[in-house]
Amino acid sequence: MQFHSYHLVEPSPWPFVGAIGSFFITVGAVVFFHYGFSFFLYLGLLVVVGVMFVWWQDVIRESTFQGHHSLIVKQGIKYGMILFILSEILFFFSFFWAFFHSSLAPVVELGVVWPPQGIVALNPFSVPLLNTAVLLSSGATVTWAHHAILCGLKKEAQFALFLTLFLGVMFTGLQAFEYYEAPFTLSDSVYGATFFVATGFHGLHVIIGTTFLFICFLRLLSNQFTRRQHVGFEAASWYWHFVDVVWLFLYLCIYWWGS
Repeated sequence: MQFHSYHLVEPSPWPFVGAIGSFFITVGAVVFFHYGFSFFLYLGLLVVVGVMFVWWQDVIRESTFQGHHSLIVKQGIKYGMILFILSEILFFFSFFWAFFHSSLAPVVELGVVWPPQGIVALNPFSVPLLNTAVLLSSGATVTWAHHAILCGLKKEAQFALFLTLFLGVMFTGLQAFEYYEAPFTLSDSVYGATFFVATGFHGLHVIIGTTFLFICFLRLLSNQFTRRQHVGFEAASWYWHFVDVVWLFLYLCIYWWGS
């Protein structure tokens, strides 16, 4: 018996196994880049994906079926998610710092102009503007899904969350098309480096957020979210709104002003 409202988790092997998988990804990526041998890279990815599923399964069991997530535990999870998003904001802040450091005062090697000489920037009013509309629409649909869960409208929440997933996949597809058609590459001066690193990491966050919401969609189909118990979905929606806001800054600074 416990006489407190906190959840003391049972000993789990998944943090250790996940760390091993991450180690194999890091070493495997270096080996792949230098020698073209991809076995360790794929092994690490397989281990990390497997750990994701079994670890999430444990968390869902503890919260939904065992009832360990009391009010104070849910509050702690929300605080943790807020701090995680704050760390992500600082992560992207470094990319904007690098971009403005080079663009506000272009050096002689760049031709004292921005974009640098020889770089043809993307048209901000074509695919980037369409992607902005897609991502902002997904922010509206995920808010719609949250409101439907709070009102107990299960079918409406499922439809709204499905729309969000569709828009997220659409955004990723459009960005992949944009990368394929881009007239410059990652190695084209500091412009190409800052552009692809900033937008590429944002694209990675969109894929992570889409996966996060897909798991929530499966849980919603399994009746695991109620009006009072849906912290997992709240965390996913906060993360998705963070992705939306970062894209707005990317569009305004890098695509529009930077071109």
